[in-house]
Amino acid sequence: MSDAVLTARSGHVLTITINRPDKRNAMNAEVVAGIAAGWHAAHDDPDIRVIVLTGAGDKAFCAGADLGGGQSFFQDLSKPTSDYADLLRLAQNGTKPSIARVNGTCMAGGMGLLCMTDMAVAADDVVFGLPEVKVGVFPMQVLSLLQQIVPRRLVAEWCLTGEPFTPDEARAAGLLNHVVPRGALDDKVAWLAGRLADKSPMAIRRGKYAMRAIHAMSFDEAIAFTEGQIALTAATEDAKEGIAAFQEKRKPVWR
Repeated sequence: MSDAVLTARSGHVLTITINRPDKRNAMNAEVVAGIAAGWHAAHDDPDIRVIVLTGAGDKAFCAGADLGGGQSFFQDLSKPTSDYADLLRLAQNGTKPSIARVNGTCMAGGMGLLCMTDMAVAADDVVFGLPEVKVGVFPMQVLSLLQQIVPRRLVAEWCLTGEPFTPDEARAAGLLNHVVPRGALDDKVAWLAGRLADKSPMAIRRGKYAMRAIHAMSFDEAIAFTEGQIALTAATEDAKEGIAAFQEKRKPVWR
């Protein structure tokens, strides 16, 4: 992993930080590869229960693609997928919960990073936007996730006008879980991560898998799938420990 992305572990939490503050944490190939490597590392380590994604400094979470690199929207056309799209796929198929710590400007492709996490906390002075139309392109890949979260008319306004919007507007649209004063950002992220880290890792992983699987199912398909999933979940060591701890009035020890 290059210096463009840093990882740090604290207890059961792995924090992935885009480390290009002088470029407003804009994405290049190294950043995309570094975030993907961090996601893989978190899933390969059984002791990691929560992923936090953020940007270095206090100016930007991620301002999108690095337009100064000369290759932001171009790729090897012999390759059927792009690295950025593959990163969004990786996060969607992940089974460990993730939180976006939105510490500054979140624009364009940075909005995709925001959307690929499960939850998000933002400082109340952050600026959001999808300004691609201003440079003659469109937030195509971001749409894949954005339209699952935000009402279509707001998606249309944001994408077609390219104009910025506020944290309060983002929260009202469902993009954010919490908006807090900048000085309270770290405490709120830690609070939310703690509420995930002390729960059954097995239940969360199987739950995320089920949520992803039933997203496009009909009710009849989803209920048939989930009745099988609850039977599998109930047979695990975590479920046995959780029920025993409840009966014995103690905290569970997750294995």
